[in-house]
Amino acid sequence: MNEPASPGPPRILILGGGFAGIATALRLERLLRRDEASVALVSRDNYTVFTPMLPEVASGGLEPRHIVTPVRAQLRRTRFHLGDVVGIDLAARTVEVEHTLLGTRQRLAYDQLVLALGSVTSTFGLPGVAERSLPLRTLEDADRLRNHVIAMLELADSSEDAAERERLLRFVFVGGGFTGVEAAGEMVDFLRSVGRFYPTVRRGEIEVVLVEAGSRLLPDLQAGMGTYAARALVRRRVQLILGDAVCELDDDGLRLGSGRIVRSATVVWSAGVRPAPLVANLALPTARRALVANADMSVAGQPGVWAIGDCAAIPAADGTPVPGTAQHAIREGPLLAANIAATLRGRPTRPFRFSAIGMMASLGGRRAVAGLWGRFVLTGFPAWFLWRSYYLLRLPGLDRRVRVALDWSLDLVFPRDIAELRVYSRLAQLRAARASGFRDGVPPEGASLP
Repeated sequence: MNEPASPGPPRILILGGGFAGIATALRLERLLRRDEASVALVSRDNYTVFTPMLPEVASGGLEPRHIVTPVRAQLRRTRFHLGDVVGIDLAARTVEVEHTLLGTRQRLAYDQLVLALGSVTSTFGLPGVAERSLPLRTLEDADRLRNHVIAMLELADSSEDAAERERLLRFVFVGGGFTGVEAAGEMVDFLRSVGRFYPTVRRGEIEVVLVEAGSRLLPDLQAGMGTYAARALVRRRVQLILGDAVCELDDDGLRLGSGRIVRSATVVWSAGVRPAPLVANLALPTARRALVANADMSVAGQPGVWAIGDCAAIPAADGTPVPGTAQHAIREGPLLAANIAATLRGRPTRPFRFSAIGMMASLGGRRAVAGLWGRFVLTGFPAWFLWRSYYLLRLPGLDRRVRVALDWSLDLVFPRDIAELRVYSRLAQLRAARASGFRDGVPPEGASLP
């Protein structure tokens, strides 16, 4: 089904429902009159995820629904399309979208196109990583990791094989950036909180390992931040392996460049990201797989096409690409909206210029590290309090902020939950069908379905 050509106002189409895409749509709704342009947004999910809090979902510290916000609840005038972008025809100025639930395809026409397709996990083509590791990029990833860790504890509790228990109780995180550091620290909190429920599993048997190919943690930040993060994690009995890259992942665990083998049934991969694969198919200039954009976020040689967020290489004042962080994305969006509005009104656009206030990483145990204005490093409890306060205020919607604040308060009093909820797995669905009188999901003879 194709969207009919419209003789009406210009059509603005935003591809991607992450920080950058939503920020653009929200500002367009404020800047443009209803008769100036129509705005539509395409996303494979009908919600946005507050990704800085994903490690806390993986560790059971936050409920998954408390860090998501429905797209339709955020946007008032923007037409929302639930689907995956499967093709972009720049010459015809159309986008092909496959509906997430129905599988049907639709072509959407545009006059102004915003590419905010985000990024995906990069495995660097290493053998076994894509097949055997656990990513931590989406809400599903976080929930799956939590269930997996609980399953490992259950298996270890029933195993009498010392070597197998060692493999089951070693939890490895690959990548010393934000996600790896925060996830490792949160996992220590989770394992300590639920240890009372597994009396046969001694605390000394549990290992959390963080592997980083570089010589220090948080390599893209101030040196003092990585140094403090390493000390804080080591004090919490996280084993650090620095300067040793992963070569292969098999059923037994990791093989590192030094020849060292780390046996583990749980390997969480957060060693890198790359722009969405669709970007490579557009026959447009790229830099490190990201679309090359001008300083005003327009794509050179493509009038009406803009690139923003993780999939774009936007030059900063010194010519280097703007960092692909949420802090930058939520500020790129409003300026891009202003530039689109200026283009429609025949006015000049403005370049994106923003200096990050600081960067923060939570380390678990009410500890964090924060680099402020590129000069100061705040550590310990004050940094942790700043981390929580800042991100709580950044959550979209008062209801979400209240729910997250309540989760944090309850976490001070009660242990974390160990229910392994596999409600969406094929095995769980078959068991539920059988428990309801169905066999392998087929109703018994004489029964009917509503």
